[in-house]
Amino acid sequence: MNLSPLIYIGPHLILFLVFFFIPTLFGIYISFTNWDLINQPEFVGLANYQEILFNKESTFHTQLYTGLGNTFQFVLFTVPACIAVPLLLAAGLHAKPKGMGFFQALFYVPTLFSVSAVMIIWAMLFHVTFGPINHYFKLDTNWVSVQPYAWVALVIVTVWWCIGANMIIYQAALGGIPKEYFEAASIDGAGSVQRFFKITLPSIKGQLMYTVVITTIAQFNVYGQPLMLTKGGPDSSTTVLLMYIQQNAFGSGQSIAGIASAMAVVLGVCIMIVSAIQFFFLRQRD
Repeated sequence: MNLSPLIYIGPHLILFLVFFFIPTLFGIYISFTNWDLINQPEFVGLANYQEILFNKESTFHTQLYTGLGNTFQFVLFTVPACIAVPLLLAAGLHAKPKGMGFFQALFYVPTLFSVSAVMIIWAMLFHVTFGPINHYFKLDTNWVSVQPYAWVALVIVTVWWCIGANMIIYQAALGGIPKEYFEAASIDGAGSVQRFFKITLPSIKGQLMYTVVITTIAQFNVYGQPLMLTKGGPDSSTTVLLMYIQQNAFGSGQSIAGIASAMAVVLGVCIMIVSAIQFFFLRQRD
């Protein structure tokens, strides 16, 4: 029996089981219990789901739908930009302009920063009194405490932070398209816009599908940006579901881990449904 494959997949399998599979199963189990992280979990069946999904008088019901609604808004605002902007940048860099290496590094470097560093930098840039954005553009805008500017600030920060990874994927995909396709299209009189939509996009459809799904999943798990930049305000308009989950599980006062786990399961189900819909509409066809 050849055991050499286990040497290669063993470490990854162990990490997957310890840090993903087992915690996921435990989290699902906790969603059916009443647990304060101290005493033994008390099994309550579907009571937590009944509380958050259907009990309109419950605070947790309001938190779920408010947080989930804000999370969906964030996904709708950021995912299209996180796909379109890197694609346009990659297409521009694919033409190998002067200084391509510098601009490639410039666009990719923000991806290497932690969320804390990014939010501290942008909080200073958006400061209503001392921020250089208001100063140089002669504005008096409160970017993080007034809507719709709070959403605008979150989208700008997120797109700036996330474009690098997708841009690299698109650059690699564009480099794999045979040049003969573009030469033949040029001979037939196709312009740059026609070549982009008729040759470039169909040729990288697989990479587009991958980045759309991965980016959507990542944005559904948003937490650090609204927590550090807008603090969930104004009036909880940017408080996403993960913030309520963290608040219920580890916030001040008595922990309600069962409720928090039930909210996390609902969020996970929403992510799976949206991902399945994306796969259905974006999958490659012969």
